[in-house]
Amino acid sequence: MRPQDILMPVTAGLCCKPGGFHIDPVRPVERALITHGHSDHARPGHGAVLATQETLDMMRLRYGDNFAGSTQVISYGETLRLGGVSVTFHPAGHVLGSAQIAVTHGKTKIVASGDYKDTADPTCAPFEVVPCDVFITEATFGLPVFRHGNVDGEIAKLLASVALFPERAHLVGAYSLGKAQRVIALIRAAGYDAPIYLHGAMERITRYYEGRGIDLGDLRMAKGMKKADLAATITLAPPSAITDIWTRRFPDPVAAFASGWMRVRARARQKGIELPLVISDHADWDGLCATINATGAGEVWVTHGQEDALVHWCRSKGLTARPLDLVGYGDEDEGAAPGEPAS
Repeated sequence: MRPQDILMPVTAGLCCKPGGFHIDPVRPVERALITHGHSDHARPGHGAVLATQETLDMMRLRYGDNFAGSTQVISYGETLRLGGVSVTFHPAGHVLGSAQIAVTHGKTKIVASGDYKDTADPTCAPFEVVPCDVFITEATFGLPVFRHGNVDGEIAKLLASVALFPERAHLVGAYSLGKAQRVIALIRAAGYDAPIYLHGAMERITRYYEGRGIDLGDLRMAKGMKKADLAATITLAPPSAITDIWTRRFPDPVAAFASGWMRVRARARQKGIELPLVISDHADWDGLCATINATGAGEVWVTHGQEDALVHWCRSKGLTARPLDLVGYGDEDEGAAPGEPAS
């Protein structure tokens, strides 16, 4: 059977007809396999959902107990038979519980990566290279200009600014699932042990991380604090909050944003970001290319991102490659999710 007969792009997303399921569908389907909990991949309303425990928990936190007709937990390395195919989940290194999904039919193995990064993250399981015949890769940062560099250096910039401007509050924009918790863990690893403050939209997910055994130190809510007491502090907030009216409760706030997009200085200026921090939970150009090589895949399908450049690179290396042109992905957690408090 040809790879495109095993998995194919349809309006709802990636469809596996032999297995009777979709991967990260963008509209309600009968059976969904979900790679991770970001809202552009994990949507409510499916008949049945198969995912890791953490991803199911995240969907339950955000959408309520009835987010799907039924749910089933699958662990990393576990293989299930679904219709005419076998599926196995492997760590993607993106956020807590994130997974790549390997779909095997006969001798053909296709790996759908979801979102992934190949760099260290103390808050989730590390990325695992899965040898395969066809690799479906994201390309969020699929241009050579995107080389994320050393995250420790970005955290050092933040802490140096806090020390330099003790009369100001530092507000760090970060996606509420994964990025915020990783930034906190990196700040702690750099030796900063003072309280770190949270926007209300960060609380439930961050407390969930702590409940899964991830030590994030002394965390407090920004709400209710006196303005003067927030000088020389760090507060994590959704990206949409760090330049809106909410910031008035802080003394002369420094707007920072932790994102791979902060490599583009024009974008930082456009968003009013004073302190851009290049910290990404997606693989950069070098990471994408290295991962494709490491899988040994002879065929690569590229989705949601800078597809054309990566397709061209793959073809230049003698690989069969094509863009999938899937829509509905890329805006992960821009602000508070449904049901989360706004402040």
